[in-house]
Amino acid sequence: MPVAEPPAAAPAPAASTASPSVLAPYRPAVIARLRAAGCVFAEDEARLLLAAAGTRGELDALVERRVAGLPLEQVVGWAEFCGLRIAVDPGVFVPRRRTEFLVRRAVAHVRASPAAPARRPVVVDLCCGSGAVGAAVRAALGPGIALYAADVDPAAVRCARRNVAAVGGRVYAGDLFDPLPAALRGRVDVLTANVPYVPTGAVGLLPAEAREHEPRVALDGGADGLDVLRRVAAGAREWLAPGGCVLVETSEGQAAPAALAFLRGGLTARLTTSGELDVTVVLGTVAAAGRAAGDGDGDGVGAG
Repeated sequence: MPVAEPPAAAPAPAASTASPSVLAPYRPAVIARLRAAGCVFAEDEARLLLAAAGTRGELDALVERRVAGLPLEQVVGWAEFCGLRIAVDPGVFVPRRRTEFLVRRAVAHVRASPAAPARRPVVVDLCCGSGAVGAAVRAALGPGIALYAADVDPAAVRCARRNVAAVGGRVYAGDLFDPLPAALRGRVDVLTANVPYVPTGAVGLLPAEAREHEPRVALDGGADGLDVLRRVAAGAREWLAPGGCVLVETSEGQAAPAALAFLRGGLTARLTTSGELDVTVVLGTVAAAGRAAGDGDGDGVGAG
């Protein structure tokens, strides 16, 4: 999970209990306070805060929290992600726009899978945070998938249950694969894991919104940022169905060692990058029957 991004433009929230004309006169003052606090998108943020407030008192409280440095999404209680409104509680990692690329790749894999028409695909979202990735995959593919999610952080699990349970999924509390039902072993078609990948030494360089208001467990990936990724890569194969795929977001500079971790875990590895969103996703798949990971592909790493 990378450096925090500025809040993305979001769709208009549902109408508040107060008429827009009641709070509209306060908009210039709100914008001025946000600008003074260093909010780059003060006008957009003011619109969202005004829409979220029901009274002048609520508006003042929301603005105060934002000026104090809380992420806008935690202040208003939701984030826009893949066209969805994802509930985001205080202290929970805010889904990043760049992670929408991981969702698109996961959806594409399910749709291209030969097994998809024959049975109900199983999707697992590890390190799920708010549950945004799983909820977005489910929204794209419809009710025909079985969705499971897990996170080690209790606050994230509570938040994810609001987002994932709402679309018929199940959320578990625990470390990576540990809390998943044993019956899922060998049955997972897509495993997404938006693991923390900021190197420990760089966590202090993150924007204050991230380092002060998001859980460190969702940011710190160890000395080189790949500690959790390596654990996912090492354990994924026993959970994946034939042809199943694990997808992990990382940076361009970490892509090569991340791919190597997948190969060591008995998977093939492919890198795919979005220049628009400045993100790289590593895809690891179970090798075809009778073929060892890497056979016929040189080092087993491809790019796409």
